[in-house]
This record gives sequence, C-alpha cells and structure tokens, in this order.
Amino acid sequence: MSAPAETRIGHVHLKVADLDRAVAFYRDVLGFELMQRMGDRAAFLSAGGYHHHIGLNTWESEGATPPPPGHTGLFHLAVLYPDRAALARVVQSVLDAGIRLDGASDHGVSEAVYLRDPDGNGVELYRDRERAVWPTDADGGLAMVTRRLDLAALLAEVA
Repeated sequence: MSAPAETRIGHVHLKVADLDRAVAFYRDVLGFELMQRMGDRAAFLSAGGYHHHIGLNTWESEGATPPPPGHTGLFHLAVLYPDRAALARVVQSVLDAGIRLDGASDHGVSEAVYLRDPDGNGVELYRDRERAVWPTDADGGLAMVTRRLDLAALLAEVA
C-alpha cells in the first residue's frame, strides 16, 4: 500500500506548559491567526483561515517542563512557507523577538531555519525549491545535502 501523492500532514497538536506564552509565540512571532480558544486550556491557530494548523493544550502539561534530551517525542514540527521572501520575513520576526536560532541549513531541496518554541519543541521554518532544481545522484535519485544556509542572503529578501 502507498499513500496517495496528494496526502499531507494536516496539523500538529502540542502539549504546552503555559497557553498564553505558546499562543503569543505562534501568533505574534510566527504570524499564525488565533482561530479558537477554549478558555485557558486549549487554542487553535492557522494560516489562511483553515480551522487549525497548530493546536495547543495544557490538558496534561500545565506548568510542566520539556522532556529531557535523549527521550522519545517530537523532534520538530515543520512549517512550509510559500516562497523565500515569506521565509525571510518570519525568520526576521523570530530574530526581532530575540529568539536564538539552533541552525540554518540548505538541503538542496529546501532552505530551513531551526529554533525552539517556548516549551522547547523544535520548530523548522522552511521553503521548498522548485522540484526541477532538486539535486539528484548519478542514477537520478534524490540527493539531499546539508550545507550552511547563508542567513544574511536570506534576510536580504526582507523588503
């Protein structure tokens, strides 16, 4: 069995320690719209009016600490931006908010910037390149790479 090519991951739902802090990060820094709030226990945010791309809740995690390194759990959630300029704008917003980047990589197929949300969850902000320019090996297979992303060149896209 194969998943149809049109299959997508629709949303992520995160356990957070402080709902207001998490909403502020995803809304005010990353620019997602708050679609619904369920008191002080859950919130749903989206881009473009979708019901939700990001769910946040404190049902089992209010006041909790992030899981320690070396344990299972979420490695990161990835947010795909439509183009390089949109990626540059959100990265500039992250930097303006004083949030430290964990890394920035050029994978050949994409450009990606990595950071942590206020609960320690990994967040990847990225944009895909056109499929026609994806790197391939001698047999025509995908040959992703990990190179340093020129962050200054990316940020120069901010108008």
